[in-house]
Formats: sequence, C-alpha cells, structure tokens
Amino acid sequence: MIKKLFKLFQIVRKLAKSDALKIVTKFNEPPLAIKILFKIIGFSFLNNNEVNQIQSEEQKLSNSLQSMGTTFIKLGQFLATRPDIIGEKLSKQLETLQDKLPPFSLSEAKNMIKKDLGDETYNSIINLSEPVAAASIAQVHKAQINDNGTIKDVAIKILRPDIKKIFNEEIDALMVLAFIVETLIKKTKRLKLVEVVFLLKEITNLEMDLRFEAAAANEYAENTKNDAGFSVPKIYWNFTGENVMTLDWIEGISIRETGELLKRNIDTKKIASDIIQHFLRHAIRDGFFHADMHQGNIFIDNSGQIVPIDFGIMGRLDKLSQRFLAEILFGFIQRDYKKVAEVHISAGLVPKEVPVNDLAQALRSIGEPIFGQSVKDISGGKLLKQLFDVTEKFNMQTQPQLLMLQKTMVVVEGVARKLNPETNIWETSKPVLEKWLNETKDPINSINDTLKDSFDVIKKLPNLPEVMDKANQALTFLASGQIPQNSNSFNELNLKKSEIITFRNQTIIGLLLLVIAGLLVF
Repeated sequence: MIKKLFKLFQIVRKLAKSDALKIVTKFNEPPLAIKILFKIIGFSFLNNNEVNQIQSEEQKLSNSLQSMGTTFIKLGQFLATRPDIIGEKLSKQLETLQDKLPPFSLSEAKNMIKKDLGDETYNSIINLSEPVAAASIAQVHKAQINDNGTIKDVAIKILRPDIKKIFNEEIDALMVLAFIVETLIKKTKRLKLVEVVFLLKEITNLEMDLRFEAAAANEYAENTKNDAGFSVPKIYWNFTGENVMTLDWIEGISIRETGELLKRNIDTKKIASDIIQHFLRHAIRDGFFHADMHQGNIFIDNSGQIVPIDFGIMGRLDKLSQRFLAEILFGFIQRDYKKVAEVHISAGLVPKEVPVNDLAQALRSIGEPIFGQSVKDISGGKLLKQLFDVTEKFNMQTQPQLLMLQKTMVVVEGVARKLNPETNIWETSKPVLEKWLNETKDPINSINDTLKDSFDVIKKLPNLPEVMDKANQALTFLASGQIPQNSNSFNELNLKKSEIITFRNQTIIGLLLLVIAGLLVF
C-alpha cells in the first residue's frame, strides 16, 4: 500500500507542477480543497517562472507527460485521439509528444532475446548491432539470421526490460487517481475516466506483447500482397516471441529525406499520390489500416516500393463503417449532399426522424466552401472532422474507429503534402473510391456475399440457443448503459474498481491511525 501511495503522490506532484488543474477547470470547476491540495503538492523552491510564463497550460502538460516516461507518453498519445473529450487545442499539443527514450544496453538486449527465444535461437542470430532506434516501449537492432540456408538481414525489436511491470504499476496508480477525481468531481463521471485509463491499460498491454504486433504485420502483408508498389516486411516467426519480434530489414530511404529521394530520381509526386491511395484502399477494401503513418514509419526501398514499419497501432473498420466512409467521401466529391445525408440515416448514425433535407443543408455548409479553396488547402481528414462536429448537432453518436481513421487521414495527407505540396486529395481519392463502390455494387459480388452470409448463418444454427443467450446478455448491458469489450474485460474492470475502493478504505484507515498515533505521542 505504501508503494502505491508513493507512486500516486509522484504522479499528482508531476501533474500539479505542470498546472494540469488549470486545464481541468476549462471543463469542470474542481472543489476548493482539491485546488489547495494541488497547490501544496506542486510547491517547489525552484523558480521556473520565466519558462512557465512562455509556455501555455497545454505545452506544460505535454512537456510534463514527456518527462514522466512510457506510461504518460502513451496516455498523452491516447488522449490526443479524443478531441471530443479533451478539446481540439490540447489534442493538437499532445500530438507533438515524442515517443523516444534513451536506449538500454546491448548486453540487456541479448539477455532479453535469450530469455524469450532460448539459447539455441539466440546462437543462430549473427552480428547483433547496437540499437538503431529507441522508443518508450521497445528498441530496434539490426542483425542477420539463417533462414533455411539463406542469410537474411533483419530488424529485431526488443521490449524494454521490466517495462510491463513499470507500466502496470503506474497505470494502476493512474486508475486510483481517476477514481478519486470521479468521486470528488461529480461532473467528470460522464467522461468515464476509470474506464478510459483501463482501456489504455488493455491497449498498451497488447502492444507490449510483440506476438500481437507480429500478427498485425502478417495480416497487413496478406491483405496487401497484390498491391503494386507497396510491401510489408516479412515476419520471422521462429525468431519472434512475447518480448522479441524479428522482421525483414529495409534497405531504403525514409520519406522525410525528400532531398535524398530526389537525388535518386524517385518521383515524389507519384509517391505522394500512392500513399493516399494505399491508405484509402486498405481502409475501405480491407477494413484494416496502419494507424501511425507518420514520416518516420514510411520508407522507400531500393526497388521504389512504399514500405511501412511499426505495426503497434492498427485501425479496424467493420463493413458498415467501410461503406459509410467510401459513400461519404465519394458523395462529397460528387457534391451529392442528399446522398451523404441518406447514408448517415440508413447507417443508423443519426436518428431516423432527422429530416434528410435539413441534414443535407448542414452538409452542404461543409462541402461547398471546399470547392472554393485552392488544392493545397483541401483536406479529407479535416472534412471528416467538420462532418463529425456538424452531425453531432443531429445527435450522431461518436464512432471511435472513425475518429482514429480521421486522425490518421490528417497525418497521411500531411505526409503526402510534404512530398508534393500540390497533391490533390480529391482527384487522388476518387479512382479508389469509385472502383471499390462499383465492385461492391456488382450483382455477382452481391449474390456471392449473400450466399456466403447465408451459409455462415446455417453453419451456426446448432449454436442458436447459446447465441440467443449471449444476445440477450448484450442487450441487458446496452439497456443499462454498459458496453463491455468482452466479458473478461468487463469482469476485470469491475475487479479493478473493487481493488481501488479497498485501497481507498485502507488508505483512509491508515491515515486515521497515523493521526491518532500522533495525538497520543504529542
């Protein structure tokens, strides 16, 4: 308990020194006691007024999270994807968080490989280099392996030692803090802070099992194997485990090195268009896209192919969201606002009682100004952001998967524009959207999909009673306003909440005993 209390104190002190409470007050006014407590805990004899005066509250919070290490960098990055909760200004600032930390030693890296893969596999690794890149969760080394008699250059990604233990200790302390805030500031209950921190814990723990990242890379490679000009590095499963992942080493140039690309006569205009088209293709065709497509994660190999790296953050869209995205973007390209409105209503994203023409008028207010702008000012990602803002007025429910896609689209467009400032997002997108929509509306494909869906239903008929029980359970959850990711997650969340309440009670009792002891002594 003492350890947990100390960890919680450290977190609160860091946040207090960063003036995090000023940001909170923009959403909800905290009680006076909390303000005083934060003032006391954040007190320092060191005078940093000059720096503090220059920085905004958002900058101070971002810098503070950066200095606090892995858990808080991840927290900041996670919050950056939810401008609907924290506001656009803070979201943009948190996007600047750098996921970089000093590397750990080569000897520690070797020990991690031996521990995870065994001595025999470790001994078959040749020329393991010093770290070539280091982030908050893992770092990358170059090496060689014997792949069925062929020596292959590979990249080996290795988790930081004890990172899971450190992360889970810190995230548990954060969960306690979230619980305290929810308890003391009633208005924050709607934000579901405990659930948000718990979700971050689940997502990051998955990211810290490199077998899951390897599986994502493998699925991504399978989906895109026939995409000309696009290549995903091969995973070497015999050299991959929970803490170690091995994949092809990419000999090429990062797309941030525009000058070097031009020196090698690589057509940067074509690369810019291809990046956008590949991203849209993966989102609407496969429903599975790379959700961290910044400049550092895209290379051009020696054969001129686009090669993405780092598959820790991937996005998924269900079939409904795939069609919704394609129809919406294509509708705006065609300036068919009524069609876009109808898609919103038929998809159940806005209530059916919303008048189509009223919604179409609101959508026109977004679309028409776009066509008066220069090519370089038009952004599909920003359009989606405006779209979500406007449709919120018509009670459109927040779609987390679409928010992630919108954020990624902004990044991808930024990458393309750095390669070619005159990239026409709409002209580039149109053939991909048009082709997919035509193919999916093809009668033969529709029949095949119907037959496949019917066959799947028939196969599941013996399990119908069990399915109906699960459906009834799901409806019960929905009716009570609870939407668990799965039963295990839901149970774990409730267990964690019980632990927090127990910890709170133990802390109160402990403090009371200290006070009583103090009174008896003095």
